Amino acid sequence: QQLISKKGKNMVAIEHLVSPSALPPPPPTHPTKSLSVLSWNVLLPNSVDGWWNYKMYSPPLDASSAHMAEWSHRSSLIRQRVELINADVVCLQEVSPKSFEEDFAFMADELGYDGVELFRRGRFRPATFWRKSTVDLAAPPVHKDRTLLTTFRHVNNNGDVDEGVNWHVLNCHLQAGKQGGRRVRQVHEGVGAAVKLARRLKEKDPTSPLLVVCGDFNGGPECGAVRYLEDGSVGPDFLEDGEAVTSKMKKMTLSAPLTDVPNNQELGRGPAPNTLVVQELISLMIEEGTDDTPNLSADVLERLERIYYRYATHSDGAEGTKVMGRSDVERWLIDINGQVGRGSEFRRAAREMGYVDPPEPETAGDDGGSDASGGQREQQRKVEQPRIALPEDGVLSLEGFCRVYEGELREGKFWGIAWDLATMGEALPDKGVFEARYDRMYCSQSVRPTVVLDTLSSMPCPNKEEPSDHLPIAARFQ
Repeated sequence: QQLISKKGKNMVAIEHLVSPSALPPPPPTHPTKSLSVLSWNVLLPNSVDGWWNYKMYSPPLDASSAHMAEWSHRSSLIRQRVELINADVVCLQEVSPKSFEEDFAFMADELGYDGVELFRRGRFRPATFWRKSTVDLAAPPVHKDRTLLTTFRHVNNNGDVDEGVNWHVLNCHLQAGKQGGRRVRQVHEGVGAAVKLARRLKEKDPTSPLLVVCGDFNGGPECGAVRYLEDGSVGPDFLEDGEAVTSKMKKMTLSAPLTDVPNNQELGRGPAPNTLVVQELISLMIEEGTDDTPNLSADVLERLERIYYRYATHSDGAEGTKVMGRSDVERWLIDINGQVGRGSEFRRAAREMGYVDPPEPETAGDDGGSDASGGQREQQRKVEQPRIALPEDGVLSLEGFCRVYEGELREGKFWGIAWDLATMGEALPDKGVFEARYDRMYCSQSVRPTVVLDTLSSMPCPNKEEPSDHLPIAARFQ
């Protein structure tokens, strides 16, 4: 589909594509004035950090389809999609530093993305890839709070860098949860860094750089960070989750607010499609009226009680009453997590059964004072801290069992609870999907989109076709 609308004297054409599809190449007459960008939260765990990915598939995978949750299969789907879209710059979120080089070796080895910058901190990191034969860095990347700024110049057919045009790409993975204020600070810092760099590079108008902002915003239109980008500012009267996102007015240093690329009205297809498509669980799991500090619904509590007494084989001394002893808890943990000793359910259950963290060992020098630096002490704690264990004679009560899952609920692990319930014979009813547009792409007023690529799914993700719970978004700009 190609629609043409008139803006002043300039004719603007935006091509609308739906995945699976490739972004078209840049116009041959002005290749250095065009840039294509793909953004995708690829879902941690990757190959090493984390084991729980199979729990995110709904319904639970059977033996014949269990391979779909493995990184070898998921990475193959990611590689195929990235190869097909063929963007100049690829912005990924939720990559693991523990196995990054191995997990994403295909980007350089098979797809030619020989330029890469991995965010320096955190477990869930953004990473930006590019092909040095097409674009290369105009300045060192800038790392802020969960945002990664890379600035590019095009490389011509002779291998020379075009010194005239700088493209700034801000790859974001904003903080999740009730952290509206931090999300606003994150985008404020990231956009501000682009303007500062444009000044340092002596651009003609540093307040209107060629800027693309993309990534996982962990929020929709009600989010302060989104309002900041689309409105150009956000003030102390803006509330998110009942709290002000800033104590004073925060205004972008850009000359104008950013454009919401997938929501561009010139595409003629209505509102932008949602990018987070997962099983609807919140309405089933949370007791009505307890959103601020959620409690498990009566239905889930009843299911947990039935499950509890299927596992409970130990007598608590009262006639006819059974409780879960250590062997029962171990059977339960093996059923839901594959082994004893991993998962937050294990850690919570151990504490409910009476496990107490031992005091930290003292580190003293010859004079009795500490001779270890803060970093050394932290390393010693990691080495010396004993592993959590289920108390030998401990008992997990019904109330404690329910508190384990209430803790999971309050950490937002709805998918984990749903998987556990299904595996233990208490699958929740199917209420369709929850959809939200958390993954977003913006551009500055000096840039206009020429192609927008949507990815659609009516099924909960991840699934056999989608390797992540987030869907990719892509566009070409000039």
